[in-house]
Amino acid sequence: MKRVGEVMTRDVAAVSPFDTVQFAAQLMEELNVGVIPVCEQQRLVGVITDRDITVRATSAGWAPAETAVSDAMSANVRWCSEGQNIEDVLAQMANMQVRRMPVVDEDQNLIGIVSLGDLATRAVTETGSTLRKISSSAPAYHAAF
Repeated sequence: MKRVGEVMTRDVAAVSPFDTVQFAAQLMEELNVGVIPVCEQQRLVGVITDRDITVRATSAGWAPAETAVSDAMSANVRWCSEGQNIEDVLAQMANMQVRRMPVVDEDQNLIGIVSLGDLATRAVTETGSTLRKISSSAPAYHAAF
């Protein structure tokens, strides 16, 4: 049975809660990602997503160059450890409707991130089922043109 440590991405970029939302967005663009862990030193304190930036900061009219990451980030972040069983983490991801999960050590220091993509390409066949659970519970988007 595979463990998270066997499939996760290590050496992920992180931002500080004191960095600006603009810096976080620029880093997302540079790395072509939609989520960045937020750490104080190495300790995980949250994540900031492209959705956090759009919904919390931009829609409120906050200036990206003047808004701290801590004002827009998601602080109640779930995480896993590298020793956890992949099937357990997949179940957690489905229950929380997330596609990425930070990986921390015993001191809650960030050591990596695991995504459905990591799991799909390196680990299990249950990923498709998990993705359906994550996506099916999300509200449908209908645009009127």
